[in-house]
Amino acid sequence: MPKDIVEKHQLAGLDEHERGFNRVVELERNGDMCRAALRYETTLLVTDGCATHADALVELIRLLHTRGFRQLRSQLSFRENTYFGNREPWIEYPDPERSVRSPGSILARLFGWLRHGEPRA
Repeated sequence: MPKDIVEKHQLAGLDEHERGFNRVVELERNGDMCRAALRYETTLLVTDGCATHADALVELIRLLHTRGFRQLRSQLSFRENTYFGNREPWIEYPDPERSVRSPGSILARLFGWLRHGEPRA
């Protein structure tokens, strides 16, 4: 069954190297499933089939977060044959929590290594 592109969104944020980017995300329907597709540099990232366009876009954001992308936001620009330009609001997606080691644990490991001659896990 052929795929139909039903929506296009602008996606902006910072990539894994903290460079700003702005690219088009295509939301396509293939039968009963929806997928989101993003081309960024040499990578084509496509989600698995999702129940709705919104679910596919959120899944794409989740995949990008796992690759280190941050400060992501999207804006609907096309739906079917209608162009929205900048009339639609930007939707921001919060960055996931990062696990940060406390300075005390780093110092404790350093002193443990100095004391025992090997790093401790």
